[in-house]
Amino acid sequence: MDYERLIDEETWAFIRRTAECYPDDAVDLTIADQRRVYDEMCEVFRQPRPAGIEVRDLSADGVPVRVHSSGSPTRTVVYTHGGGFVVGGLDSHDDVCAELCAQTGYRVVSVDYRLCPEHPHPAQFLDAWAATNWAIGEYGDPVVLAGDSAGGNLAAAVAHHARGRIEQVIGQVLIYPGLGGDTDAGSYTEHAHAPLLTRAEVLFYQTVRVRGDLPVNDPTFAPLQDTDYSNLPPTVVVTADCDPLRDDGRDYCDRITQAGGQAHWINEPGLVHGYLRARTTVTRAQESFERISVAIEALGQGLWNYD
Repeated sequence: MDYERLIDEETWAFIRRTAECYPDDAVDLTIADQRRVYDEMCEVFRQPRPAGIEVRDLSADGVPVRVHSSGSPTRTVVYTHGGGFVVGGLDSHDDVCAELCAQTGYRVVSVDYRLCPEHPHPAQFLDAWAATNWAIGEYGDPVVLAGDSAGGNLAAAVAHHARGRIEQVIGQVLIYPGLGGDTDAGSYTEHAHAPLLTRAEVLFYQTVRVRGDLPVNDPTFAPLQDTDYSNLPPTVVVTADCDPLRDDGRDYCDRITQAGGQAHWINEPGLVHGYLRARTTVTRAQESFERISVAIEALGQGLWNYD
């Protein structure tokens, strides 16, 4: 794969800066060291919160959450962070959530779900599900689910599980999500050695989620294992083209539309996994973040701009 041609210099600068903080062999570190270097990397890229954002750390029926708000919001975004289910937390994505709050005017509830391997699946799903139900009960607003990478997996899993159980989920926006696609085909092999996320790392994060065999026919583990894609909320999936996870987003949207639902796939040329951290330095990432924010705001208002 000719990444020198596909990826522009701004993005390469972001890749190099990331590699300085988070080494290519990070998955070979101890879990504690993986979390340490990831937190240090996120701090390097962290942006100040926009003015006027109020932040509170609360307990969502036992699940730690951080609530970002401004003014009197009438919609709530439940955001689940990325990090391979192993790293990340309230601080790693604090700036992203604060900016989404400022740009959409919505309340953003960031979920500090339990991490693997100490807490194997389904602990992460159960925490995301509990936080979503808490947000609905606490604020009474319609909810848009959002998340990146592993968090995109959790957001989709909640959307699937919510059918027939809660009515307030009105949309989902998934950012380069890992949804459990075939790791021996498509983008998983085409971009097996992509910058910032490789197929080998995907496999590591997949296996570290469980003790024993990988689940099958379990959409709370992998939404692409579901057999029913009907009655899901309007869905926008944004992927990075140079990412082994890319085709998960395409396939997920295809299954929703085939089931009669609304889904739109946006694939960002020349971008790599984790590019949310590049949104202030890379033009392509900045433009994609604007598309993500617009999608969240539109779905929150019941608008569909993709026909």
